[in-house]
Amino acid sequence: MLRKLIVQEMVSLDGYFAGPEGEIDWHRADEDYVAYAGLFLQSVDLLLFGRVTYELMAAFWPTAKHELASVMNEREKIVFSKRLVSANWRHTRLVSHDACEEIKRLKREAGQDMAVLGSGLLASSLLRAGLVDEMQLTVVPIILGHGIPLFRNIHPQVPLQLVHTESYLSGNVLLRYRIIGGDRDGS
Repeated sequence: MLRKLIVQEMVSLDGYFAGPEGEIDWHRADEDYVAYAGLFLQSVDLLLFGRVTYELMAAFWPTAKHELASVMNEREKIVFSKRLVSANWRHTRLVSHDACEEIKRLKREAGQDMAVLGSGLLASSLLRAGLVDEMQLTVVPIILGHGIPLFRNIHPQVPLQLVHTESYLSGNVLLRYRIIGGDRDGS
């Protein structure tokens, strides 16, 4: 059985995962979201990042006083980048070759599921390659009007099956989708 690749993101109601300059100050990581995130992080054993998200995470989590800090710091991580020369966040491996080929290899290995956090360009390229199995999107009740879209250059359309929803007091809504079609669901 192949490991699943899950894209886990916070998005605005209009589909942006960051503001125009990469800002995420509009995210609502309330108590409900933190509880969900803790359970989610326990269900995966490998976190995947693009360079920009990795640099933000690596600057925050190693010294963070947050209930998720220990799991974020102890999980195995891969950063995909052709620019970085090293990755110094504990338990991080730098991969500078083709991300899609590396993910195909990792999916065949034993282990728990893998997750892309943030990293919109990486998520989009893996989705285009047919490697994403599931998306867990937390929609924040805000319309940004402009920003960095989560999914870019996705052709053809990617059909999804809603498998779970959950709403929180903050107004956040978790939407969990399974990718359908192609070899992702056995059809």
